[in-house]
Amino acid sequence: MIGRCSHLEVVKATPPKTKGCEECLRMGDSWVHLRLCETCGHVGCCDSSKNKHASVHFRTTNHPVIKSFEPGETWRYCYIDEQMDE
Repeated sequence: MIGRCSHLEVVKATPPKTKGCEECLRMGDSWVHLRLCETCGHVGCCDSSKNKHASVHFRTTNHPVIKSFEPGETWRYCYIDEQMDE
């Protein structure tokens, strides 16, 4: 990551609210990969999924940092600074 994203400093260890994409589960739809909001614990589907609920959640709430909710992946991403933290 180039420079340090200031939003990573406000990240909390927030437990996930669900085991899958919250909106897709309600709709009975599927997803490709999952992302966890580091502010509130919302689980949403990635931008490779047709519904892109993680990005929709950011645009709705302005919660800046997500992390992968996939086994073995540890990266985080800040929507505001458009930076990865691995």
